[in-house]
Amino acid sequence: MRLAALCGGERDEGGVLNCGIMSTKIQRIYLDTSVVGGYFDEEFEEDTRVLFDQIRAGTFHVVYSTVTEDELIGAPAKVRDLIPSLPQGTVTSIALTPEAVALADSYLRENVVGPTSRADCFHIALATLSDIDILVSWNFKHIVNVHRIRGYNSVNMKLGYGTLDIRSPKEVIYNDFKEIE
Repeated sequence: MRLAALCGGERDEGGVLNCGIMSTKIQRIYLDTSVVGGYFDEEFEEDTRVLFDQIRAGTFHVVYSTVTEDELIGAPAKVRDLIPSLPQGTVTSIALTPEAVALADSYLRENVVGPTSRADCFHIALATLSDIDILVSWNFKHIVNVHRIRGYNSVNMKLGYGTLDIRSPKEVIYNDFKEIE
């Protein structure tokens, strides 16, 4: 049963569930390629599978990009097919734009990461420009790293954009989540 059913299914125009005293907004999460691959990786699969169960239950709305699609081209079919297997209405795809390329290049000019991490910068820029609630990644070297996060957000603020919340799946999932039948 979806979270909406627990709250009587009522939503306002912004997609906020009306659950009595408190309302719960469905979080828009941007998934980078590491999360998709993590579903089938022994090291990351437990938390990643919980995250995908919660996505299927309607707890999160997934946003991914053409950058992710490009990075998955050489992946096994089961990895490429994971996002398309999610229920209709729980996923949005976004394209790389000139504005996102420019913002990503700003991260590189400010030395947040090196030039070999340009695709990572595309993910950060797309999430920033798309009003994502949380970018979710298993990439601790270039993305989920306090120094990198501060760097990305410093550039964002300097250029007049908002800050971006960046977390691993372990930090995003509801550990006490149980789907109610």
